[in-house]
Amino acid sequence: MAKERSRKALGELLQRPGNAACADCTAPDPDWASHSLGIFICLNCSGIHRNIPQVSKVKSVRLDDWDDAQVEFMAANGNNVAKAKYESKMPPFYYKPTFLDCQLLREQWIRAKYERKEFIHSEKQEPYSAGYREGFLWKRGRDNGQFLSRKFVLSEREGALKYFNKNDAKEPKAIMKIEHLNATFQPAKIGNPHGLQITYLKDNSTRNIFVYHEDGKEIVDWFNAIRAARFHYLQVAFPGASDADLVPKLSRNYLKEGYMEKTGPKQTEGFKKRWFTMDDRRLMYFKDPLDAFARGEVFIGSKENSYKVLEGLPPSTQGNHWQHGITIVTPDRKFLFACETEDDQLEWITTFQKVISRPMLPQEYAGVCSRGLENSLLLFISRFLEEGMDGEGSGM
Repeated sequence: MAKERSRKALGELLQRPGNAACADCTAPDPDWASHSLGIFICLNCSGIHRNIPQVSKVKSVRLDDWDDAQVEFMAANGNNVAKAKYESKMPPFYYKPTFLDCQLLREQWIRAKYERKEFIHSEKQEPYSAGYREGFLWKRGRDNGQFLSRKFVLSEREGALKYFNKNDAKEPKAIMKIEHLNATFQPAKIGNPHGLQITYLKDNSTRNIFVYHEDGKEIVDWFNAIRAARFHYLQVAFPGASDADLVPKLSRNYLKEGYMEKTGPKQTEGFKKRWFTMDDRRLMYFKDPLDAFARGEVFIGSKENSYKVLEGLPPSTQGNHWQHGITIVTPDRKFLFACETEDDQLEWITTFQKVISRPMLPQEYAGVCSRGLENSLLLFISRFLEEGMDGEGSGM
């Protein structure tokens, strides 16, 4: 009888504002709880909480026995109360993960909140808030694919992230301007649970580097330090913008990645399997997912500018290719792609449609115009390289 009474009381608490989503990752319908913190959480986050038993003690809302004192503690607290306490001094640039993010981000977010109490004691935020950070990361070599220890220095004052090939080197191997920097966790692609992909512009072309650190806190601190540097740069660049306007621009996850086949600009060349990345409005393709540079890219505009995506390929399409085709129509030409499965095709079409249905912003028009001449040259170089290496026209 007492068990039924507790289950009913907890069910009623789940209906209170804030309790209908996981306190840590916002997953809907949480059915676990930390009875020492007074929060309702999802199954995945409950596993992370179990790893910090000195801070959090978890129970199933429906399957475990609850005593009256535990239920009363949950009633006196709840997700909104905990958020006001444990996130009270969270800086706006700090990345707040959701259930869609990787395990590492969610784990470090939970540990930062409840174990280290970083958002109660702001002095604990110095590793990513100080405006300067240096240390060693394992960086993947461009040619041989081996990860080597490299010194990295992030300086807001200099407006750049730099890395050095040797510890005593005076000149950096690369200077990455904060203005064009992006970082996104890619554990599956990099093959490491702490794998971070950093992109920047080099000679007006996107350059990828892949890094990791054995310590989860270290690599997440680097990620948030990059976001902090971007935030402070954008505050100066756009003095009238609110935090809410700037935060979505600090870092971005790719809309979709995966393999498709493509043909060249004449659409008579054979189809080649390539790795594609949809980054905002830029569709880039690579011979290998961990390539440093894209072989080519195409800008995906909006339907108001005569861009559209079609299922299937034109009847005149030549060559052997995967069965599930996609045609992207731009003001200049058509781009032909093929997917291995119908599910892949549907996911790519859905992604393209979301981009095309979104009106273009003024800065996107400006970016296209200013890069027009540069891209013409880059396309020529891309096609030359492709044809020289494997007989394939760029197509982009």
